[in-house]
Amino acid sequence: MRVAIVHDWFVGGGAERVVLELHKMYPEAPIYTSYCSSEWRAKLDGQVVTGFLQHWPFSKLRKFLPILRIWWFSRLKLDEFDLVVSSSGAEAKGIRTTPRSSFWARFMRSSRRSGGAAGSPAEQADAPRRPLHINYCHAPTHYYWSRYDQYLASPGFGRLDPVARFGLKMLIGPLRKWDYKAAQRPDYVIANSSYTRQQIQKYYGREASVVHPPVDVDRFKIQSDEPRRGFVTAGRQTPYKKTSLAVRACTRLNLPLIVIGNGPQNRHLKRLAGRSVTFLRKVSDEKMAHYFATSEAFLFPSLDDFGIVAVEAMAAGTPVVAYAQGGALDYVSAQTGILFPEQTTESLVDALGKFKDKSFNHNAIAAAAAEFSPENFQTNFANFVQKVTEP
Repeated sequence: MRVAIVHDWFVGGGAERVVLELHKMYPEAPIYTSYCSSEWRAKLDGQVVTGFLQHWPFSKLRKFLPILRIWWFSRLKLDEFDLVVSSSGAEAKGIRTTPRSSFWARFMRSSRRSGGAAGSPAEQADAPRRPLHINYCHAPTHYYWSRYDQYLASPGFGRLDPVARFGLKMLIGPLRKWDYKAAQRPDYVIANSSYTRQQIQKYYGREASVVHPPVDVDRFKIQSDEPRRGFVTAGRQTPYKKTSLAVRACTRLNLPLIVIGNGPQNRHLKRLAGRSVTFLRKVSDEKMAHYFATSEAFLFPSLDDFGIVAVEAMAAGTPVVAYAQGGALDYVSAQTGILFPEQTTESLVDALGKFKDKSFNHNAIAAAAAEFSPENFQTNFANFVQKVTEP
C-alpha cells in the first residue's frame, strides 16, 4: 500500500515514539507535520514534510496556534495514498481524505453547528475512491476538553497569558465544534489505552479499539546488586502531574524520594520538600534506568492518558504506586503495584503504608512490562490494519 503518516508536531515525548515505530513499519511513507525538530528529523530519516509553521519566527508560540494548524492540516493533499495514519492528540486527525471546500467556510460552519459523523466505509461505498484513514488517538484534544480549565489557568504565554486566556475563551466554542467534526473524519480510531477509549466515546461519540503505545522496555532491563531503597518519580513538573502529592507524602512519612525532571513547578516542589526528598533535573538514560532498578517503587500520582514512564519503571522490575484512574489501570494490578483511590496526599500516604507490608516479584513485573514492547505494538497495529483492509 502507498502509506502516509500525519502527526501534530515533533518535539519529544511518547506520541513521537508511536510515529517512530510506524516509520519502521512503513519506511517509505512521508510523514507530514506542522513542526519537526532537527533531532526528530534525523530519527525519521528525513522523511518529514513540514509547512510554514516550521519557519515561524516565534518558536515558543508555535504550539499555541491551533487555528493555523487546522488550516495547514485541512489543506494537505493526500489523495494519492491508499492508507493515511494520523497520530494525533490535537489537529492532525482533521486531515481530509474527501474533496475539500474552503477552509474558512468549513470553520465558520463548524462554529454554528456541530458536525455529523462521517459515514462508515459501507455507507461510502459509492463515493469516489479515497485513502483509508486510521487515527491513532493519544487523547481527545486536552486544551479543548478534559484539561481546558488547566490551560485556561496557565496558557503558557508568560506576559501574554491574559491575551491568550481571552482568545481561548472567545474561540473555545467554534474550536470544540471543529475538533468534534474532525474526529468524525477518520474511518477507524485506535486509542492508546482503555481510559482514552472512554474519553473518545465521551467527547467524540466514537468507538475505538485499543493498541497500547510502544515502550522501550529493553532499555530498562538492567540488573543491579544494590538493594532497593526509597521511592522515585519522574516527569515534567506541571500542576496536572500532581508531583506535589509524592513530595508531600514522602516528606510527611520521612521516606527517601528521588524526583527526576524539571518544569514550571520545580521551585514550588522544592519549597514543599523535606530533607528526605532529592531533586535531579537532568538524568541520562543509563542513570534513569539505574534509579528505577534501585527503588522500592515508582510513584505515579497523575491522571495520564497512558503513562509510558510508569511502564518503563516496571521494565526495571519496579512496582508502581499509582492513582486509580487513567492509563495506569491497564498495567497496574495487585501483581505490579498498588492503586490509591483519591488524588490527595492522605490517600497516597495510606497507600505507602500498605505498600510496606507487601512483597513483589520483580521478574514478574518486568515480564508484565514486556507486553508493551515496540515489537508488540508493531504486531498489534499491523493486525488491526490487516483486519480493516481485508476484502
